[in-house]
Amino acid sequence: MQGTVKAFDAQTRSGSVLLDDGTELPFDAEAFAAGGLRLLRFGQRVNLALDGERVSVVTLSTFPLPTPPA
Repeated sequence: MQGTVKAFDAQTRSGSVLLDDGTELPFDAEAFAAGGLRLLRFGQRVNLALDGERVSVVTLSTFPLPTPPA
């Protein structure tokens, strides 16, 4: 799934993304860390992985999503 960064707080390492249908999904520091990123900017395109309704990974569209543990 892909979205666009709506907000990112570098201190808390959390933020939110907008899906193409306009739905806003928040993500926490754990999801940010799982993507191996150091920073996000407003408007940046990202890939997302969900665990139920929670965003579990946020990474750049050019990066592959990590494979979930078996």
